[in-house]
Amino acid sequence: MSDAPLLDVRGLSTVFHTEEGAWPAVSEVDIRLAPGEILGLVGESGSGKSVTGFSLFGMIDPPGEVIAGEVLLQGQDLRRMAPEALRQLRGNRIAMIFQDPLMTLNPVLRIEEQMLEAIEQHQKLGRPQARQRCVEALEMVGIPAPEKRLRSYPHEFSGGMRQRVAIAIAMLNRPELIICDEPTTALDVTIQGQILYRMQRICADQGTALIWITHDLGVIAELADRVAVMYAGRIVEQGAVADVLDAPRHPYTQGLLSSLPSRTQPGERLAQINGMAPSLSARVPGCAFAPRCARASQRCVTEQPAPTQVPGRMFRCFHPLQETRRDARE
Repeated sequence: MSDAPLLDVRGLSTVFHTEEGAWPAVSEVDIRLAPGEILGLVGESGSGKSVTGFSLFGMIDPPGEVIAGEVLLQGQDLRRMAPEALRQLRGNRIAMIFQDPLMTLNPVLRIEEQMLEAIEQHQKLGRPQARQRCVEALEMVGIPAPEKRLRSYPHEFSGGMRQRVAIAIAMLNRPELIICDEPTTALDVTIQGQILYRMQRICADQGTALIWITHDLGVIAELADRVAVMYAGRIVEQGAVADVLDAPRHPYTQGLLSSLPSRTQPGERLAQINGMAPSLSARVPGCAFAPRCARASQRCVTEQPAPTQVPGRMFRCFHPLQETRRDARE
């Protein structure tokens, strides 16, 4: 894996404009991603994960607006690109896979037509060569009898198979970066495991970088190289998966880990983080997690913690947890 960043995001901020003013959805997000690296972006519902993914992909529509930051793909700022140039880049050098594959698939067109169109929009290939690439993409994601299934319609596939087709379409032009917005949430555990395995192999074999957006820390533990924990629109902790999951520094990360069923003894109540994540209209000037945090002080209520950088780690907290590594992950 190369040390040079493929993706370098600096200070990304996105708001939604309302009659009451601009409500912050994503604030000062920094991400660096190397070729072939997998980053897990985790947090509760409403934490800003999906908005971050759409902001990176250039798909924020009014009343939303990306108001600050740079999104550098191999040094080229996507935010400064002309709309037509950005359209040519999407689906070609970068791709996105959605939670619902029917957001990608047209229900009235055969799979073959949709896949060929995705190639023709970006590359000049003869139809036989383009069709062969479609077959190879379906084989890569584990679709049986791919030549036959090209003639099928989306409704003829199961949910898991439709998601595999959506992944195959994303891979057709061999992108450098894929953003996945909770693509396995609605699938059963067996199918989810198969798709995670396929994505790992694709990243390893082709050097494709991956941002996997999810609320499931178990998925991140199996899939990702690094993890970024998001709360109320900010990344509050980021580092290697083993480091963050074995020795969290931010209380929110610890709360997420403690609430995993695997961390609870049989017969005991599941641990939970008291309270709820703040809405866009209820963001506070200090640390957004302070109302739910047992370690919070008056300073946390009034000041926004700056990012603390330590070797291989970043966290935003005035009262971080001690770095006590677990002897074995439960």
